[in-house]
Amino acid sequence: MNKPLRRISLFCGLLVLALLIRTNWLQYVQAEELSTRKENRRVQIAQYATERGNIIVQGEPITGSTVTDGSDYKYKRTYTDGALWSPVTGYASQAFGATQLESLEDGILTGNDDRLFFDRTIGMFTGDKKQGGNVVTTLNRAAQQAAFEKLGTKKGAVAAIDPRTGAILALVSTPSYDPSSFAGNSKSDEKAWVELKDSEDKKLVNRALRETYPPGSTFKVVTAAAALEHGVVQGIDDPTDTPEPYILPGTKTQLPNSHTGCEKASLNEALRISCNSVFANLGDKVTRDKMVETAEKFGFNNDKIDTPVRAFASVYDKKMGRDGNAQSSIGQFNTAATPLQMAMVTAAIANDGKLMKPYMVDNLTAPNLDIIEKHEPQEMSRPLSADNAQKVQQMMVNVVDKGTGEKAKIKGVVVGGKTGTAQHGEGNKKRPYAWFISYAENADGTSPVAVAVVIEDSEGTARDDISGGGLAAPVAKAVMEAVLNGQK
Repeated sequence: MNKPLRRISLFCGLLVLALLIRTNWLQYVQAEELSTRKENRRVQIAQYATERGNIIVQGEPITGSTVTDGSDYKYKRTYTDGALWSPVTGYASQAFGATQLESLEDGILTGNDDRLFFDRTIGMFTGDKKQGGNVVTTLNRAAQQAAFEKLGTKKGAVAAIDPRTGAILALVSTPSYDPSSFAGNSKSDEKAWVELKDSEDKKLVNRALRETYPPGSTFKVVTAAAALEHGVVQGIDDPTDTPEPYILPGTKTQLPNSHTGCEKASLNEALRISCNSVFANLGDKVTRDKMVETAEKFGFNNDKIDTPVRAFASVYDKKMGRDGNAQSSIGQFNTAATPLQMAMVTAAIANDGKLMKPYMVDNLTAPNLDIIEKHEPQEMSRPLSADNAQKVQQMMVNVVDKGTGEKAKIKGVVVGGKTGTAQHGEGNKKRPYAWFISYAENADGTSPVAVAVVIEDSEGTARDDISGGGLAAPVAKAVMEAVLNGQK
């Protein structure tokens, strides 16, 4: 063979070798990555080729599937009372993807999860079509409905937790949306999606988990816990050394109170009438670093709270000065919290100082309903001792019985709570946020429910009439009653 032919043969051989290497690389190394890429239309077609498994609330599905016509996608998702449950389910759309439980548990719902391999294999021999598994939630239907109906047209959110386990009982965000309206890929689905995406009301945002607000005076229970834990206060009925007027440390700025009687007020009385001066003074005495320590034990500054949907981190500033810390101790300045976070604070206090990790998926099941994974309650932290938790409970009960939280009273039931009206905006010119946190007790002293309510805006309510006790407390009461009634 002459030299030019040898060169051509060698070159062709190298090309064949490169082709073989590339083919094997694609087939054995990159196969899984390529097969699961969102851009791979076959993946999307396969995803909607069978009916999805369901998301379950108290034994009943709140989702379904229906056959679609004129599309590569055989099935699309349907939702029962979609607007009620969308803060829990998220959405699964042929055109716009999936969020929240629909996304996080997609492998189970589509039947593609490796834990369902046995079911798929058996189906190949029996001829049964592929099915998705189910996601069984911890949600309480009556509590969810009570929160949703009571919020009505208001912008706001509710989070309710079982303090004993961390199980999420209600998760509501308003105004809401119906995921069924854009579950397909038609022009009407696209129109509904665009309207929601561009909505000024931010209907697609889960306010209970993914929006933070200044918690206002509801945060005073955290400051009370810190003052007790760090020995700044011994007896809750002992007078404090709070002057009137109170000047923010290092400044000439006077911190106003909404009520008289705050000078040297005890911790118990100060929480009852919500004295800004007392809690700012106590926060300063606790010091910023120890306030941060206590806040973080309650869950603040933690960006990895997964329910399994990840919640935004609530914030207690680690670098502010003394005046900032004093203001943060009353839930203003840079302090920010999700409704879930304030429900966690309340749950820890109601559970005698033990904070359980919040979760809303109880178990995952195979199509035949066999449990393939079950959540076990986990302790998250101990923000305060049982003795100090009971002291804070006593003060919160006083708030409901004789203070600003009277609209949360439930006949024959011990209820503890705290109101909050949080100022915000430049010069505090925007309409304030109305907060209420509360818990209810069983006869044995345990608490089956802790609730946090925030009302971001209430159309038609005069600014001076916006208050946690007036607007948010009735919502919390309805949720607590729903849970208590369900135990009977």
